[in-house]
Amino acid sequence: MAQTFVPLTDGFYVSPQIALEDIEAAKALGVSLIINNRPDSEEWGQITGAEIEAAAKAAGIDYAAIPVTAVGLSAGHIDAFDEAVASAKGAILAYCRSGMRSTVLRAVAQARAGDPIDAIIE
Repeated sequence: MAQTFVPLTDGFYVSPQIALEDIEAAKALGVSLIINNRPDSEEWGQITGAEIEAAAKAAGIDYAAIPVTAVGLSAGHIDAFDEAVASAKGAILAYCRSGMRSTVLRAVAQARAGDPIDAIIE
């Protein structure tokens, strides 16, 4: 199940749930960090974060798990996101079930940092 990675900006991509075979495609785009915003067991048969993490690390890609549930975002989620992004040495791929939580988390982190709303929406 090869995913299309949606570029939000140069070097930051979001995606629905990725599969193991998507990791090489991410690496080819220069991704150095995969951020998992999806909790394990959100749906039956979902690949686990540990499996993605192992494959990412085997490919030389860093991995961060910042699971966001339907309850919503917290300051802790944003802090963890900011810390992960600050440590990235290249492009970033964030994923969740549809890509929406990853998109929203990035937008909220940017807004908290003071980025203009119009720039975030663009």
